[in-house]
Amino acid sequence: MNIYLLTHSRELGRKTNTGGLVKQILGKQCSIFEWQRKQPNEELLQHIQDENVALLYPHADNQVLATQNNPFDSYILIDATWQEAQKMYNHSPYLHELPKVSLKPSSPSIYSLRRNQKETGLCTAECVSVLLNLSGHTKQANILDEKLISHIKSLH
Repeated sequence: MNIYLLTHSRELGRKTNTGGLVKQILGKQCSIFEWQRKQPNEELLQHIQDENVALLYPHADNQVLATQNNPFDSYILIDATWQEAQKMYNHSPYLHELPKVSLKPSSPSIYSLRRNQKETGLCTAECVSVLLNLSGHTKQANILDEKLISHIKSLH
């Protein structure tokens, strides 16, 4: 399973960003692409064309719940604040045609580093952890969870 983080430019410099944790744990299984409104990343577009890719994003239409039986090889996650993520999605038509996958978390988010969080929302690292668990990569998920807890504690 590959994870593609479509990251807002402001997110790259934030201490509260958890996408970097995902990259640390997954290494080559994770790629970070800086979002550009007018010029989509060619490498990301190539992955979309060549692979069975889904967008992990809460969306009302044609949404599939992530399960152990999902047929996707790769997932794109928008790595940004909720407000930025909505704008990024709206201005990225190439994301609109992708299958949408959502998560049904079994517990609330532990991420407490930002205001204006969605009550049922998870941070990027938590989303990837759920996907890893669903795909049988529990060791990586546990390492990511531990790294996230340490990250949160270090910023409080």
